[in-house]
Amino acid sequence: MTEDAAERIAELAAAAGSTIAVAESLTSGKIAAALGAAPDAGQWFRGGVVAYSPEVKRSVLDMPDVPVVSRPAAEALAANVRKLLGASYSVAVTGVGGPEPSDGEAPGTVWFATASETAVTASRAEFDGEPEEVLEQTVRFALSCLLDRLTADR
Repeated sequence: MTEDAAERIAELAAAAGSTIAVAESLTSGKIAAALGAAPDAGQWFRGGVVAYSPEVKRSVLDMPDVPVVSRPAAEALAANVRKLLGASYSVAVTGVGGPEPSDGEAPGTVWFATASETAVTASRAEFDGEPEEVLEQTVRFALSCLLDRLTADR
């Protein structure tokens, strides 16, 4: 599923001459790894920022002083990594992998955002399972969000 989504993203980005960037917190580079393994990634994948610490999110990606696990945080991460890396589109994730709650949010709570030059959209998901399962579901959902964004903008 992850490989299929990444390959479809590669096709759409290449066909449109678009570029992609990612901002990752709890996934620690897993989304970037999936995209980097897709066909011809060197042509359309700009790269990513793994910002695990709130201080890095604020200093590198200009996240405002809001809870890390929130819509405004995800939207800022997506918008600012897109600009920072000069990409057409971006996807960002921030959330709680577990097993303990964080920022007043239950384990498995994740905010996703995509950004383009014209819009930033966000969504929230709640995943069940052990931390590894939450991460796996987060990567799949993030790629799905990005794929939906690319498809909608065709």
